[in-house]
Amino acid sequence: MASRQKVAAELKHALSAFQHRDFTIFWSGALISNIGSWLQNLTVPFVIYALTGSAFWVGAATAAQFLPGFILSPYGGHLADIRERRIVIIIVQSLMGLVALLLWWSWIAGIRSVALLLVITAATGLLQGINLPSWQAFVNDLVPREELISAVSLNSLQFNAARSIGPALAGLIIAVFGPGWAFGLNVASYVVVVLALVEVRSRSHAITADQRPTRFVDGFVEAVRYVPSQPGIALVIWTVAAIGLLATPVFSFTVVFAHDVYGVGPLQLGLLSAAFGVGAVLAVPFVVRAKHNSGLAAIMRAGLFVEGVAIVAFGLAPGVVTGALCLVGVGFGFLLAISAGNTALHLIVAQRLRGRVMALRLMTYMVSATVGALIEGWLVDLYGPRAAMVGIGLVFLAAVSFLLTPRGGRALARIDDPEDLVARA
Repeated sequence: MASRQKVAAELKHALSAFQHRDFTIFWSGALISNIGSWLQNLTVPFVIYALTGSAFWVGAATAAQFLPGFILSPYGGHLADIRERRIVIIIVQSLMGLVALLLWWSWIAGIRSVALLLVITAATGLLQGINLPSWQAFVNDLVPREELISAVSLNSLQFNAARSIGPALAGLIIAVFGPGWAFGLNVASYVVVVLALVEVRSRSHAITADQRPTRFVDGFVEAVRYVPSQPGIALVIWTVAAIGLLATPVFSFTVVFAHDVYGVGPLQLGLLSAAFGVGAVLAVPFVVRAKHNSGLAAIMRAGLFVEGVAIVAFGLAPGVVTGALCLVGVGFGFLLAISAGNTALHLIVAQRLRGRVMALRLMTYMVSATVGALIEGWLVDLYGPRAAMVGIGLVFLAAVSFLLTPRGGRALARIDDPEDLVARA
């Protein structure tokens, strides 16, 4: 009985952010928008591989998605700390919807240009660089601090639920209706999220005039100097770099495994890609309970090693079903590590630096994912999908083994620091 009551109490705490109307509206709109984004995220590499037959060009599409965002993320972080985040998000999401409309129109007009696909993907990534710092910091504006863990975890849940639903739908839509429908539904999803944001009334977390950076460069330099002073935040950014460089590109290359290794069509590709999101959704309850039980450090360590082992297993998987099960493991480990780090960052970072530090985290992820995608695409073309994936997984495991050393363990323990007392003093 006591155990059942404990589980019920933990579930109530995990869902507590839903008590707030504005968070619930934002969460629902974000879920639909991210489902649309994942329709595009699977369809673009699918059509590029169909047009070129090259894993390198699939990697180039991932690079086009992330590298432009790296360029504008510092400015996005600056805007997140000096402007109302809701307005920033509404404007940028509207512009992203227009870019998605261009992609849909070009496809139904019969334009089959890899260069145009890459340019449109890069334009989306450019706007995403401005959008994401405000988007991630905005969660903090919708709930009181005591429910921030619930809000961050539920935000991870909706993103990864979309990561499950979107690719599965994309595979079905491509198989039955063709890529144009997938691109068109993504356009509609932007309309939904903008309408949701119009209805949201965020809490005021404005920084005072004396805290506000007077110049963009000064503000960015302040954030860069701040991160090394907070070992917990520095550790989070290091893990983000490892995940972006070695693990994130795995998702893009499911299209290569589906076509060249398993010999299956778009429907099975959608299910294969959705497996990653399924694993991530399964990991959410563990992250929610982490702060009250084993801690974020233990969850992050477990996630990184599960992810590395699962990548190796995916490279060795004999068939599409076992491959999908391995990708469930990749997604499970990914969410444990990323969400534990993101939760720690939200809890530690000083409010006046929140947007800019979020931008640094995103910049690290974007540039590492860009480099990783290009290198891994080249390796897949050179050595084949299986050998490349096994090698990538082994390198990832070697990198995160640092956390098993005494120094690495001490660094990792700092992500359980409750708050940045120095910066708040």
